[in-house]
Amino acid sequence: MTSNGGEHTDATSPLASLTRKPERSADRALLNALLDEAKVGTLSTVVDGQPWSVPMLFARDGDSILLHGSTGAGALRHVAAGAPVTFTVFVLDGLVVADTLFDHSANYRSAVVRGVLDVAHDARASLEALSDKLIPGRVAEVRPTNRKELAATVALTLPIVDGRWIAKARTGGPGGESTDWTGVVPVRTVYDAPTTHSGDAPPASVRALVEKTRPDR
Repeated sequence: MTSNGGEHTDATSPLASLTRKPERSADRALLNALLDEAKVGTLSTVVDGQPWSVPMLFARDGDSILLHGSTGAGALRHVAAGAPVTFTVFVLDGLVVADTLFDHSANYRSAVVRGVLDVAHDARASLEALSDKLIPGRVAEVRPTNRKELAATVALTLPIVDGRWIAKARTGGPGGESTDWTGVVPVRTVYDAPTTHSGDAPPASVRALVEKTRPDR
């Protein structure tokens, strides 16, 4: 099958499956959950024969990954014109402490999505969807994006196509038995109380975001 841009999708490609520890391969449900939880991923391509990578805020919207950036960024114009890309996401869930340094590990979820970016047909809708997934409810609290702002911003979508993504995960503790202490140190992301730069109090969307990840929850 083909995805947008005429790029061929080959589920038998070595890039479409894990060759080491294939038991850690994850399904689409885990991929979706990971993309919904993580806020930052790394977009990579090749520009003038040189590798190029940049961390970017993103959000999943159905079968697409939403990205945005400045229209003045030359590398973004390069990928918007059809250069193949990879988008990688990683979440650290815990440090696995074993009785030897060799057996120390980590619990994690990760994904690599490959493909060709599309320029969003409705930039305003894509930017609002991205914003509302990063801070739910924020779009309704601010004025609409104006034409000047839209002209300075490029909204991009990366389709999530079968055969062009890999997700994997590790869970559990260290392997084997030991008389020494072994275990897992869990890791999670929390939002601290917001700092105020103007106004009297944070809006409802910001308060809800902080409340969602309170350490005592």
